[in-house]
Amino acid sequence: MDAVAASERIDLAGLVADLNALLRLKTTVIGMKLFRTVAEMEAVPKIRRPNAIHTTDQIVSMASRLGWTVGITAADLVGEQCRAVIGLAPQDERWLAGRSYVGVWHATPEDASARQHALDVVPFGRHQAMAVSPLASGRLDPPDICLVYATPGQMIILINGLQYAGYKKFEWSVVGETACADSWGRALKTGEPSLSLPCFAERRYGGVPDEEMLMALSPAHLAKAIDGMKQLAKNGLRYPIAPYGIQADVRAGMGVSYGNK
Repeated sequence: MDAVAASERIDLAGLVADLNALLRLKTTVIGMKLFRTVAEMEAVPKIRRPNAIHTTDQIVSMASRLGWTVGITAADLVGEQCRAVIGLAPQDERWLAGRSYVGVWHATPEDASARQHALDVVPFGRHQAMAVSPLASGRLDPPDICLVYATPGQMIILINGLQYAGYKKFEWSVVGETACADSWGRALKTGEPSLSLPCFAERRYGGVPDEEMLMALSPAHLAKAIDGMKQLAKNGLRYPIAPYGIQADVRAGMGVSYGNK
């Protein structure tokens, strides 16, 4: 059963309540969904449409920071980079060359092109629109992916929850600028949980604070992580992680968390 099919039976509001109880998040957990047609996107309840040109980072933060449900097409986004990552613009040879980044983000045309080729993006031509919305609202019914902003301490507990059962080593990339390709780009493309360090644009235009990282994952993977975190919490492995003391005798704490040594 694929993650999207499984997510149709998931209580999204319940997931958010559990996640906030486990991790004490300060930023709204949101969903993102791609639509084959503009009409399908515009049929989402209480959808807002931009009246200005934005980056995708701004659109995402309208949901995660303001609690809005927002839908966009390629025409609402500032340039081909934002459009291409979510499959709303071609990833053609001109785009792959990345000439506008030379002398700004990269030293040479070869560097710029290498970065463009490294990005995980949604294939072009399958969708005409995208929407984001607070996950608990249920308006995307269901979203393709969920976006969770969290501190490193919160994020490692979330990752531990994903790894509690059916362990898998995660290997994530850091492309640098256009880090949205590491999060929602990769998760939309592969269906796999995808972690990123939000880049300059996400922080400058999307308002992502210094301390936050971003995990993009399907509703089914989020439910799996929450189940794992609940089991970890029963074992005393929970957030916030209380400092033990750098000069204390460590044996009592280690005996509880890691077994007798």
